[in-house]
Amino acid sequence: MARTGQQLRVRTAKAMSERGGSTVKVATEKRSGLGDRLRYMFDNSMSAGTPALVAWLFAATLLLIVVFAFILTVTGVHQEGEDRGFFSDLFYNLLHALDPGTVGGDTGTWGWKLTMLALTLGGLFIVSALIGVLASGIDTKLADLRRGRSIVLEEDHTVILGWSESIFTIISELTLANESRKDPVIVILADRDKVDMEDELKVKVPERRGTRIICRSGSPMDLDDLRLSSHDTARSVILLAPESDDPDSEVIKTLLALTHDGEDGPRIVAEIQEPSNLEAAALVGKHRTTLLDIRETVAKLVVQTSRQSGAAAVYTELFDYSGDEFYFFEDHGLAGSTYGEAQLAFEAASVVGILDGTTSKLNPPPETVITAEQTLIVVVEDDSALAGQSRSMTEPALTRLGEQTETEVRPTQALVIGWNDRAPIVVRELDRYAPPGSSVTVLTTYGEPELPAFQNIAVSVVKASTTSRAVLEEHVGADLDQIVVLCYDRDLDTQTADSRTLVSLLHVRDILRRVGSETPVVSEMLDDRNRVLASVADVDDIVVSGEIVSLVVTQLSEDGRLEAVFKELLGAEGSEIYLRPAEWYVQPGDDVSWATVVAGAARRGETALGLKSALLADPGMRFGVVVNPPKSQTYTIGADDAVVVLAED
Repeated sequence: MARTGQQLRVRTAKAMSERGGSTVKVATEKRSGLGDRLRYMFDNSMSAGTPALVAWLFAATLLLIVVFAFILTVTGVHQEGEDRGFFSDLFYNLLHALDPGTVGGDTGTWGWKLTMLALTLGGLFIVSALIGVLASGIDTKLADLRRGRSIVLEEDHTVILGWSESIFTIISELTLANESRKDPVIVILADRDKVDMEDELKVKVPERRGTRIICRSGSPMDLDDLRLSSHDTARSVILLAPESDDPDSEVIKTLLALTHDGEDGPRIVAEIQEPSNLEAAALVGKHRTTLLDIRETVAKLVVQTSRQSGAAAVYTELFDYSGDEFYFFEDHGLAGSTYGEAQLAFEAASVVGILDGTTSKLNPPPETVITAEQTLIVVVEDDSALAGQSRSMTEPALTRLGEQTETEVRPTQALVIGWNDRAPIVVRELDRYAPPGSSVTVLTTYGEPELPAFQNIAVSVVKASTTSRAVLEEHVGADLDQIVVLCYDRDLDTQTADSRTLVSLLHVRDILRRVGSETPVVSEMLDDRNRVLASVADVDDIVVSGEIVSLVVTQLSEDGRLEAVFKELLGAEGSEIYLRPAEWYVQPGDDVSWATVVAGAARRGETALGLKSALLADPGMRFGVVVNPPKSQTYTIGADDAVVVLAED
């Protein structure tokens, strides 16, 4: 085979096959001639996309009008009575090439008309191709925009990474929190179609309250996709646990992507499903990440709310943005005052603790002196109300304070219906609150509960149908102190699990009603829509697993200082929420101001947060709870009313 500098032929393949005596030969040759190089350069330029195609069409148009201008100049053919010159011919040729109608007004010789007709036909092909290229380019650009692949140029925004059912609650809460902000923005980056995300948000979060929501498609674990959200300029990042077989691994990998540049950056709040992965996630997340143990949080809330009817309403009020929640008051002007005096200081804000640096203390001793460097932890409707917070002018009626009667501590009996991954934590928390000698019965259809020996409770396990009326009547009685109904989310899909839970709830509530018992009943619901059904069915406190976690995640994303507050509120040490008889704080009977109730709680070393009264219940509700009422508000305290307090024990 001969080889030269201008022509190189390399036979790279030969295929021979015999069909009826015939032989077929196939050969591929590589050439390096000038034509091949020009063709190769042209192919490369065309692969650049729409801009290259437009450039080539522009060059073709320019070449077309130049050639015809040269022809007109050489032949001397012009419109009758006109001789414009070369550059004028260029302009009129351009008009003929772009507008086919121009040729209709031509007058002159047939040579002129035919030349312009040829020019117009050539321009017609070029313009048609240009229109097609532009339309295709616009369609491609619109498709790219619909795929959500453009970078977000925002600052001080909230970034949500991932997608789950809890995202709708989080966004709803963020829109409430953002009402006092100017042009708030939420950016969502998830491995889903952008249009599908936007359509679903329009249905489930129709009220935006001025907050703009921007969706982008991409994997939060991919560094290039992550940059689309501009997370480095965000105010906070919420990392949702994905709905996959191994969600914690994906969360940890995303944390690596978020923190690979260093410790500087926005605050990160991440959900962890398995408690054993918390340590690994903490090592990755560094110092700017708040990790929320979903199982632990839900289990503790279930137990705390099961001990007293109405507690779930209090926690929901404190955790969401539709009512009163925790804020931090820095310019309080109470330096030198005691904590007991601070509780009565503000008309529409309840002082509940002190933040000293990064250490928080809920319900400190009343004699604790407040310094100017300390920040007050308050419960108020909105942080914007703190700046103009008025001082209370209501004096408590100290002669109306109540007296606590001695309460007998006796063993308790609890019933846990259902079993899931949170159930062992629920039983552990029940043991922490129960007096010695107490008992817990676990009634479940699925699972094989294996529990260690506990200090205060004796646990018995019964395998039976939790939706059977006969089985429930055997175990539900007036002697029970608390009932917890858990969902079978490990064994059943969401809707089936909630359906079984709802059936169990209806039976339990009806049995208790028949025996005349007011035993608190607390249940999980995976889907918030089923919680609404449960409320219509007139059942008691409902703790929605996904919803309550979403509320906590949203609060933590807005202010990282709340981590210490929630840790104390839900932890084993420190003050917790209790609903205690109102007669312990004020004398029942005539109207008393809320300031008097606050003073009665302070005398006992407690902090009053709200009131539960049948007079406050909305129609169709089993209980009525108000949190952070004005100090001047008066109430008629009944025998069955309860005061919501923060207390050590």
